[in-house]
Amino acid sequence: MEQNKNSNGGKNGNGNGNNHVSPKYKFLFVSWEALSGDLAWKIQNEGHEVKCYIKNCADEYDGMLEKVPDWKSLVDWADVVVFDDIGFGKEADRLRKSGKAVVGGSEYTDSLEDNREFGQAEMKRLGMLTLPSRDFTDYDLALEFIKNNPGRYVFKPSGFSAGDFRGFLFSGKEEDGKDLQEIIGQNRKVFEKKIKQFQLQKFVTGVEVGMSAFFNGNKFITPILIAFEHKRLFPGELGEMTGEMGTSMFWCEPNRLFKETTGKMEENLRKSGYVGYIDINCIVNGRGIYPLEFTCRFGYPTISIQMEGILSEWGEFMHAIANGQDFDLKAKKGFQVGVVCVAPPFPYDDREEMEIYKDLSILFKKPNLEGVHIGDVKIVDGVWRTAGNCSYHLVVTGYGTTMEEARKQAYLRIDNIMLLNMFYRTDIGGTWGEDSDKLMTWGYV
Repeated sequence: MEQNKNSNGGKNGNGNGNNHVSPKYKFLFVSWEALSGDLAWKIQNEGHEVKCYIKNCADEYDGMLEKVPDWKSLVDWADVVVFDDIGFGKEADRLRKSGKAVVGGSEYTDSLEDNREFGQAEMKRLGMLTLPSRDFTDYDLALEFIKNNPGRYVFKPSGFSAGDFRGFLFSGKEEDGKDLQEIIGQNRKVFEKKIKQFQLQKFVTGVEVGMSAFFNGNKFITPILIAFEHKRLFPGELGEMTGEMGTSMFWCEPNRLFKETTGKMEENLRKSGYVGYIDINCIVNGRGIYPLEFTCRFGYPTISIQMEGILSEWGEFMHAIANGQDFDLKAKKGFQVGVVCVAPPFPYDDREEMEIYKDLSILFKKPNLEGVHIGDVKIVDGVWRTAGNCSYHLVVTGYGTTMEEARKQAYLRIDNIMLLNMFYRTDIGGTWGEDSDKLMTWGYV
C-alpha cells in the first residue's frame, strides 16, 4: 500500500538533501476515539515504530496499526507521546514536566476549547475583536435576554459535558430574534435535559475562515495555514452540523488574518507549554476579523488534508516540535481540498443500520491510493473494509495551483473508489471564487 508516501517529496523537513537518512523514532498515540489513525499510519509508513491506545475503539485500523490496551506502561518506550484530542491536558502537562517529548494539549488550551466563555474572554484580553456573547445555564434567562436585546444570535452548546452536542448549533435568521425565541421556547424541556450550559453569540455575516499553525512550545512554525471549513451535511450549507464534511486550504507566511488572531496567542501558549496544532475559526468582513472559537488539537479532517500540502516527513516534524526544536516545514505552493466520504448511518448513531454497513469492502477501480486517507477503516486479507461505529470512512484530497484544479483532482480520486452507498459533499472549495474576491477587497489576502 502506497498511501500518502507520495507527499514526502525529494527533500526532508530539516532542509537537508536527498542523501539525508532520516532517524527513526517510537511514537505512542493516545486517543479517546479513533481520530488520529491517518497521521499514525502516515508516520508508520515513513518507517517509524507506532503504537496506538484508543479508549473507545472497535475494529478501526485492524491490520494497519498496532493497538495497545494500556498507554501509561509504554510512556518510557516512546520517544514521542501524541495526544490527539482535548481532555488530555493535565496528563500532557505532567509528562512534559517530567522531561517527556509530547505533542498535545495543556490544561490551559483544553479550557480554551471546552469553555467558550473562557475562550472568548482570552480573545478579548489579548485584543481580538470579539463578538458580544453571553453564557447561560437557565433557559428562562436566555429567553428574557433575547426579548430585552433583540437581534440575531447563534446558539452554541458549551462545556466538556456537552461534547456530543457541539454540532447542535443553530443561528437565528430574523433580526429581532423572535425565531430563536420560538425555537428555544418550544424545545426548552428537551434542551434542559441534554444541554446544561450554552452560549448566545451575536450573529455577523462574512466569510468563515480559520487561521492556524503548529506550535513547538516556544514559537509558531511557519508557514501557517488558512482554511475554509464546510461543516453542514449537504451542499450549499444545508442540513445539520457535522464535525466537518470537507475543507479547502493553502499554506502561506503569517499575514494580517493570522497576526490579528492566532498569532496573538504565542506568549500564552509558551507559558502553558502547549505543543501541537492550534486554530481560531473566525468570521471576516469589511468591518473586521471576529474570532469565534478555538481548536487546540489536530483538526479532523484537517490533518489529513494537510498531508496533501506538506512535503516534509511528518515523523521528523512531530519529533522536532515535541522536543521544542525549530523546523523548516516544507509546503507546496497552491491549494489543497479534502472531501469526507461517509456511508449510512452517518451522521446518526443507528446500531441496526451500522450492522448493515459494517465490514463492507472499499475497492479501487485502479490501484492508485494517492490522496486517499483513512478514517474508520481496517484491512482484512489485503482488502480495505469499513470499520468502527460512526461510518466516517475516508478523506480524499487533491492539490492544484488553483482551487479549481485541487477540486477536480480530489473528485477524480473519489471517482476511483467503490463503496456501497458512499456519499459526500460535491461543493467543497466551490465558494473560493467569491470568498477570495471578498478577502482581497477587504485587504486580508
